[in-house]
Amino acid sequence: MKNSSYEGLQEDIKGLRTPAIEVFRNKYPDKDYTINLETAEFTCVCPKTGLPDFAAVVIKYIPDKLCVELKSFKLYIYSYRNIGIFHENAANKILDDFIAVTKPRRADITVIFNLRGGIKTTITRQYEKNKSKRNRK
Repeated sequence: MKNSSYEGLQEDIKGLRTPAIEVFRNKYPDKDYTINLETAEFTCVCPKTGLPDFAAVVIKYIPDKLCVELKSFKLYIYSYRNIGIFHENAANKILDDFIAVTKPRRADITVIFNLRGGIKTTITRQYEKNKSKRNRK
């Protein structure tokens, strides 16, 4: 594999410190229902060029014992504004952090980045509790 000028730019991405996502107790843990979280206001920057990236983030999840508190999630999402992060890493980091605190039965993320250089990037990932280790963090 040819070395890329991007090598090493995201080595510490899993350890990126972000604001805490708060949760509250689900009053209906005996029910399967879906919560959709959507924002068109996600921003970050390219770790190579420093140019801004804009995206829509959609998370659909089936809660178990906990639900996400929306204001804290909004502040979490806004914290990426000045972070240099690749599109793929942003989607995976957001879902990993979301799963870590909410421990949902199922969660899906879709991150749709605006066109840049004539290319539109969409990243999707699914998580289901009790699936293979590869599907978890």
